[in-house]
Amino acid sequence: MSDDLQTSDIPGLDLDAFRRWYDGERPGELSPDLRGRVIAGGRSNLTYEVTDGSSWWIVRRPPLGHVQATAHDMGREYTAMSALVPTDVPVPTTYAHCDDPDVLGAPFYVMERILGTAYRQSTQLQALGPERTATIAGRMIDVLAALHSVDPAEVGLGEFGRPAGFLERQVRRWGKQLEGSKTREHPDAEELHRLLTARVPADDPSVVGIVHGDYRLDNLLTGDDDEIKAVVDWEMATLGDTRTDVALLLVYDRLASLPGSGLVSDVSTAPGYPDTATQLDRYAAAIGRDLGDMGFHLGLAYFKLAVILEGINFRFLQGQTVGEGFDQIGAGFDPLIQAGLAALERD
Repeated sequence: MSDDLQTSDIPGLDLDAFRRWYDGERPGELSPDLRGRVIAGGRSNLTYEVTDGSSWWIVRRPPLGHVQATAHDMGREYTAMSALVPTDVPVPTTYAHCDDPDVLGAPFYVMERILGTAYRQSTQLQALGPERTATIAGRMIDVLAALHSVDPAEVGLGEFGRPAGFLERQVRRWGKQLEGSKTREHPDAEELHRLLTARVPADDPSVVGIVHGDYRLDNLLTGDDDEIKAVVDWEMATLGDTRTDVALLLVYDRLASLPGSGLVSDVSTAPGYPDTATQLDRYAAAIGRDLGDMGFHLGLAYFKLAVILEGINFRFLQGQTVGEGFDQIGAGFDPLIQAGLAALERD
């Protein structure tokens, strides 16, 4: 087994407590020599690899310390992936979910370990070359369209969310999230939130579907054959306006051109990565409908991503993060807010 696997002192994962619980859920699967490690790269929930030397599992739990009441929903992740297993959307097989915080200090779930690469850095794609980069990014768009084509009721997710009033609730939710994790005053962010509140579009039933909530290339696991093996990180999944997924993906791409690029991902700067128009055309062709005006959705996506970064920065300043690179995460907030204001102005 890998040298960095541990039998103890893993932040947020007590292997003895995990073993006792999992043995009760799925008796006989674990052999005695249980080890684990934190998987590097996450900026939100904690993800672990656990092995007994012959088999592997992935364990997901919320971050340590400060956690927003509506964020880091392990049950939501588990439910979404479990329902999508029989569809064309690639997801890991789920094994068990624990909603008892006394076991590991927070709810968690266990799923299949999928071998694949989460492409987060431009240099990773540069090593593949422009043609393979274009192929992978194109398949990313195809998988998103496949997700948005799933009938929620047919996979048991008909009650997974409330599509009516979805955009209004999103604006309100992310405003509350910002209030709950502010590290300083943000007058421009408050103005963006005010404008979003005033410009919420009417509900459009034609675009209602399963929303991933944080769709981007590094939340996909890509195989050596450049096929998308799994979509992961479903903590914000719900039913609602699927254009919010498209807008957030485009905003993640644009983040690479803003100050503090690379804090989340800079894959869009790699040669061969498709531009916005190419992605929108491919998505529209796959989904079979035009997206219409995306100004509001882009403004909301910029606001949402800025709030997510602020929450991570809050936990960093409280000493509640695990891993490296958090000291620069707050630098992306103001540029994202300004870009959101600009998107609404263009709209």
